[in-house]
Amino acid sequence: MGMYCKLVVGMIRVTHGEVCGGAKALLLEGMKWRVGNGSDIMVWSDAWLPGPGCSSIGAGAFSEHGPFSPSGNGLIKNEFSWNKEANMLYLESPAGVGFSYSIGNPLLEFNNDFNSRAEYLWSHGLISDATYEISEKICNYSQIRRQSQKGFFSAPCKLVISQINSEIGKFIDSYDVTLDVCLHSVSQQAHVLNQMMDEEKIDVCLDDETTQYLNRKDVQKAMHAHLIGVTQWATCSNVLNYHMDDLEVPTLPLLGTFTKSGVRVLIYSGDQDSVVPFIGSRTLINGLAKELGLNTTVPYRTWLTNRQVGGWTQVYGDILAYATIRGASHEAPLSQPARSLVLFRSFLDGKPLPDVSLAQ
Repeated sequence: MGMYCKLVVGMIRVTHGEVCGGAKALLLEGMKWRVGNGSDIMVWSDAWLPGPGCSSIGAGAFSEHGPFSPSGNGLIKNEFSWNKEANMLYLESPAGVGFSYSIGNPLLEFNNDFNSRAEYLWSHGLISDATYEISEKICNYSQIRRQSQKGFFSAPCKLVISQINSEIGKFIDSYDVTLDVCLHSVSQQAHVLNQMMDEEKIDVCLDDETTQYLNRKDVQKAMHAHLIGVTQWATCSNVLNYHMDDLEVPTLPLLGTFTKSGVRVLIYSGDQDSVVPFIGSRTLINGLAKELGLNTTVPYRTWLTNRQVGGWTQVYGDILAYATIRGASHEAPLSQPARSLVLFRSFLDGKPLPDVSLAQ
């Protein structure tokens, strides 16, 4: 059977009149695939990560797991598209991101997630024992992040930042420490979470064909999209005034609420991301399971796909699960599309990730 994909794109006006200086509208892109189970709906938003302020159409649909990716003057098929398994809805939010407008690996808990960065960098050989030791003793990453938001660094934190930057060097992508970089390409990705004083920005090998494609007038017309308040579409928006202190509001209690309400929850991490490392997420989910009184139903083990290790997983009470995707970056489906699709399919089917017996 030939490929079938029904695509619907349009703007939804969410406010009228003088709200924050004018009207607000959100762009939604819906994708339906002819699949056996057509009732599942997946809503995807890149509003916070890899942002803040990043496009779900550009990052999610066209880079990570949508049915097509821009190439040259057209589109090419993504054989690992997630809408083979569910009806996908990509939401450009909040207003001001991507084509949505307003005129005017998950961050679960601030301290744990950010403070796991130094351990991750050290365990992957990116920083020395001595630098890891001073980062633990005189200025950890959560302190660095708080001071960065205020625009002022103490002398101890300046020392730690200088040591870390010197040892990591200029040519490592923090969102995928195994990724080669392009020294002369232009990247639209803002990498806001990784900005620090005196840290030199390096352009990574991100394809700007999505940017070129979504800035074509014929494409914008077909998508019913309009550029309001900006002259060009960009993956990440700088027009939004985020309160960066909100980073310290934990999202972990929400996962607990979902779980207690009987909603299955899966948290996954790409294991090559040093910005929000899997180390912190894994520790937090394990702690949440203990807090909720959930016993381990699937012990920590490898999961497999195509006769290779796809990552590691653990399940608690058959309702809360954690998994890593081996070799994956911050945006896991971009760097490991096949493994990410297996994880997505297993979650929708309510089945554990395949082990040796299921993978054969």
